[in-house]
Amino acid sequence: MKCVFVTVGTTSFDDLIACVSAHDSLQIIKSLGYDRLILQIGRGTVAPEPFSTESFTLDVYRYKDSLKEDLEKADLVISHAGAGSCLETLEKGKPLVVVINEKLMNNHQLELAKQLHKEGYLFYCTCR
Repeated sequence: MKCVFVTVGTTSFDDLIACVSAHDSLQIIKSLGYDRLILQIGRGTVAPEPFSTESFTLDVYRYKDSLKEDLEKADLVISHAGAGSCLETLEKGKPLVVVINEKLMNNHQLELAKQLHKEGYLFYCTCR
């Protein structure tokens, strides 16, 4: 199974969860050869309904004691720009796309993402 893991850490990032779980996004994920999407939604209010078909599985949860197992399963990680999530993913050697939460004040996440991108560790974007 090819797996995408999306994490928002201990925060909420409803825009990211809504964007990645939208029908068009799921079609793109499938077209890229992924057959599993795991969403760690934290304390957000957007909570997509998990489902499983012959060709695709969507798993959703709020928290686990450790993300280690999901990071190890992942072929691609899409994450908020929290330092802990970024570093834990990079330590596992996983491809990482960081999504900046533009609704945060004093956006230190953007600074971190820009620096790690400049050093060649990740790609970053916004939900827009």
